[in-house]
Amino acid sequence: MKAVIPVAGSGKKLRPHTHTQPKSLIPVAGNTILGHIIERLQQAGIQDFVFIIGYLGGKVEAYVKRNYPNIRAEFVVQEPREGLGHALWVARENFRHEESMLIMLGDAIIDVDMQKILDSPQSVLCVKKVNQPSLFGIIETDENAFVTKLVEKPSFPKSNYALVGLYKIAHPEKLAQSLEYIIHEGIKTQHEYHLTDALAHLIEHGEKISTCEVDHWYDCGRKSSLLQTNAILLNRPEFLQAEKPEFPNTIIIPPVSIGPGCTISNSVIGPNVAIGQNTIIDYTVLQNSIIGEYSELRNTVMHDSIIGNDSSLKGLSHSLNIGDNTEINFSER
Repeated sequence: MKAVIPVAGSGKKLRPHTHTQPKSLIPVAGNTILGHIIERLQQAGIQDFVFIIGYLGGKVEAYVKRNYPNIRAEFVVQEPREGLGHALWVARENFRHEESMLIMLGDAIIDVDMQKILDSPQSVLCVKKVNQPSLFGIIETDENAFVTKLVEKPSFPKSNYALVGLYKIAHPEKLAQSLEYIIHEGIKTQHEYHLTDALAHLIEHGEKISTCEVDHWYDCGRKSSLLQTNAILLNRPEFLQAEKPEFPNTIIIPPVSIGPGCTISNSVIGPNVAIGQNTIIDYTVLQNSIIGEYSELRNTVMHDSIIGNDSSLKGLSHSLNIGDNTEINFSER
């Protein structure tokens, strides 16, 4: 089976990090978002991938070739970027002749019984209940749990089951034809070509599509959700049970992920901190944060922060002699 991963978006909600880095390559819990996705699919036995690239696509291609040389990877450029349906239409010749395929969006990490999805004889849409369905693509089902309707960000949602970005397509050729239909007919929703419209066309022509509710869905599209995802993943056994590294005059509070080649001293690290490789940290307190590789932090206290690669932050160093009944507040008002 071939997996198609669209990663062409510019990631505006994660700026300034995505000014220089594709969203899919933002670090989280000792890996990148895309790295977590590829490795989950590899564990399910998938070795054939199509990456739909666009914004800073050269970096995505270089990352995949450098870190996953054993997978069979194809790269398709989406330009201009006119929605997910358009992205898949651009790549249709790379998958239309497959017996079946997976589509997995490159900005979310999903926990689900992947084998159950792969073994399904029908197409499967992965879903999760949400509190604000108007922000997502929403599905409606019949009494047999087959999808009857898909609506992209409905104003008056009739369901709270949101599409999470993982799709098993049983008949790729039929999907390619539906994508061609919405493109040729100019069928757009909110000024973009959406996959939901192509899937709706499939259903109208008799395709049976079932659903699968995922165990967990980690959206990595915003700073707050990315930090939350980082903390959740770091609290898994492989991090909690890992041997704590030792650094001079430093306290490590699990769970943490510290990349190779880091120099850390006189600091308190954790909990829920992921640090990229070859980073220097001195006289610093860090918690609930993501630090990119080849960065340098000195004399600072940080929480709920994301620091990009090759960054430098040097705080203030104080020598104080404080008497009785004294209050000093360095925070800004």
